[in-house]
Amino acid sequence: MIHEELQKLEKLAHQAGQRLQLLSEENAQLKQKLAEVSATLEEKVQEIDHFKNKIKISNIVDNRPVNPEDSAEMSDLINNYIQEIDQLITYLSE
Repeated sequence: MIHEELQKLEKLAHQAGQRLQLLSEENAQLKQKLAEVSATLEEKVQEIDHFKNKIKISNIVDNRPVNPEDSAEMSDLINNYIQEIDQLITYLSE
């Protein structure tokens, strides 16, 4: 009788171990999928920001009125672009 109980417990332990392994594999797959989706989301956010900047630039180019906050933000963005271009020119000149 004790021997039968031990066999049942061994069988349950083995099944639990297999289930744990399956869940661990599924967890790893889900983590990988989450990382991929997060990366895609970040790319989309950057694309949206890029398009927002294009719209702001279009507004400036078309001489449409721009909010003062947007104007300051665009000015900072343009200054950053100019600095990056200057750095690239310096790097390429070396």
